[in-house]
Amino acid sequence: MNFPLYKEMMRVNLKGIMNYACGSAFYMLFMIWLYPGLGGSTKAIDELVQAMPEGVGRAFGLSSSFASAEAFISGEYYGLILVLILSIVCVQMSTQLIARLVDRGSMGYLLATPTTRRKVAFTQAIVLVTSLFIIMAVTLLSGFAGKYWFLGTKYAFDMGRFTELNTVAFLLFFAIGGLCFLVSCMCNDEKRALGISGAITFGFFTIDLLGKISEKLDVLRFFTLFSFYRPAHIVQGTAEVMQISLWLLLTGLTAFAVGIQMFRRRDLPL
Repeated sequence: MNFPLYKEMMRVNLKGIMNYACGSAFYMLFMIWLYPGLGGSTKAIDELVQAMPEGVGRAFGLSSSFASAEAFISGEYYGLILVLILSIVCVQMSTQLIARLVDRGSMGYLLATPTTRRKVAFTQAIVLVTSLFIIMAVTLLSGFAGKYWFLGTKYAFDMGRFTELNTVAFLLFFAIGGLCFLVSCMCNDEKRALGISGAITFGFFTIDLLGKISEKLDVLRFFTLFSFYRPAHIVQGTAEVMQISLWLLLTGLTAFAVGIQMFRRRDLPL
């Protein structure tokens, strides 16, 4: 790992990372603050959800009861908003860290220093993972803070399952980030890398969404990593969290490793 490069890349990207992290924390605190106001009417909310088409409820994680704060948050935030935030981070940052430098000629200057391609690619991968970790850590801590500030002991909030939910979300985008990083390592053109990474990430999400909306299309979920991510099942305690986490971790590690190896071996434009 190249520590000077790591520090510089973190310095350059820190403002953007913290903007996403603070935005996520603000939305998290807002949802937790909102929940007590709905505490007496969750039955009415559940009835409203049940009145929706079944596929819509499954697609957006609204099929579970909102009897606990973490169930409410999993449906209202982790099912869509957080997914979009982290998808954008993965697509944009993976492209900026490798493909943009190659496209603009900056990578040649970087490799002219006493370092190796493997170290450069590995360092950039660590920058991406660190960015995702910071956003999820801030989100997790804001959830804990919101629990103590707004919920106290009056409302149910399972901190263990909330932690599991954040862990699986991080590992999902560790895997997605690995695939985007692999694409970035293969491309010389920034726009092409951005387009392919975006198509993969949002394509996966769309396929999963279609598979949840219609049982006839349920088979499509086998072709997307989002099939591992079921916020409602996690907070209900019915998901195999350890098994899911292991698969996502292995997928991410494999994608990053292949990306680093391909970047080390391929020809770069002069």
